[in-house]
Amino acid sequence: MSADLTPVIAAGTRWLLTAFPPAPGAYSRALAEAQARQAVTLAAALRYPTPLDAQLLHLLGPGGSARLDWLTGADHGADADADWRTWVDETAVSWAACFLASPALAVDAHHLVDPSQAGDVLRLTRPGDHENDAAPLLRHPDLLEPVAALHRTLLLDLLDHENAALG
Repeated sequence: MSADLTPVIAAGTRWLLTAFPPAPGAYSRALAEAQARQAVTLAAALRYPTPLDAQLLHLLGPGGSARLDWLTGADHGADADADWRTWVDETAVSWAACFLASPALAVDAHHLVDPSQAGDVLRLTRPGDHENDAAPLLRHPDLLEPVAALHRTLLLDLLDHENAALG
């Protein structure tokens, strides 16, 4: 994973866990965080595949979470620690939601990125009962749909184009 993507990955992971909280308990929180981080890392690696892309991200900024917050009905007016929200990349979070809702889609995406950027994604691509129990909201396709639908077409077009180029 590129260190240049770390703030976007951390913010996207935090946003997903805030919007779709894990089941109670430290173990569930850790498993849910691992899944969200893997999904956002894969999405960021797909969205920003080169060092130049990451540099442009830092120059232009990721856009923030305002539309995602509005879409999910989140109210963060009293959030004193809201600076992290400026690092949320809406497209990466949308793609991460697609991956969380469809492990098969995550497998397809993982084949297209440099393994050193995406890292291990087994909790994402092959979730077991523990992962599903720890993150029932984060893994629920119907709940994720409004977020996933934002940029799903772009993701599917990218995957189709890249798979056609490889095949």
